[in-house]
Amino acid sequence: MATKYDVKRQFKKCYSPKNTDWELVDIPELHFLAIDGHGDPNTSVAYRHAVEALYAVAYSAKFASKGDLGRDFVVGPLEGLWWADDMDDFLARLKDNWRWRLLISVPDWITGGMIEDAKDTARTKKKLPAIEDVRSETLHEGTSVQVLHIGPYDDETPILTRLHHEYLPANNLRERGLHHEIYLSDPRRTDPAKLRTVLRQPVEAQSG
Repeated sequence: MATKYDVKRQFKKCYSPKNTDWELVDIPELHFLAIDGHGDPNTSVAYRHAVEALYAVAYSAKFASKGDLGRDFVVGPLEGLWWADDMDDFLARLKDNWRWRLLISVPDWITGGMIEDAKDTARTKKKLPAIEDVRSETLHEGTSVQVLHIGPYDDETPILTRLHHEYLPANNLRERGLHHEIYLSDPRRTDPAKLRTVLRQPVEAQSG
């Protein structure tokens, strides 16, 4: 019996870090379903619709892959790239000004054509308008720093402040790319104090 692909097991350093302070890691090229939006994730209807659409397409792709190709996979955890036009708004958690790109990892054998077919299937079942905005995305973040944050999402500010004001300057690094979060816990079923989130920031050496 073929082993079911699970991105968390395939790339443990990326998805199962143990470190609770920042460490360097090399992130390989990975493939995703993606959808973009903006606004406070706690109150934005668009955010909720985007999450629903991503999962609907992901599960449609999973079942089609298993049925048509005989290749099954575990649907990956929800991930997000986060930024703001003024990054001070991001660090200050002015969430109405946040922009986001939500992601779910899929195996590299899930082609663009399969994603479009999965969208068609998901639309017939769910009637979610945001399904139209789901697309394929490839990320190769490369050299990054990441940490496992345990606790409420709103308690991330101190560790992010340490990253930008202490860790990066001390290690002669600067940001390259977008802030990345991987949600290993289901917030609907997990005590906020026990939420496990991977925080990641692609980086590069400071020039000069």
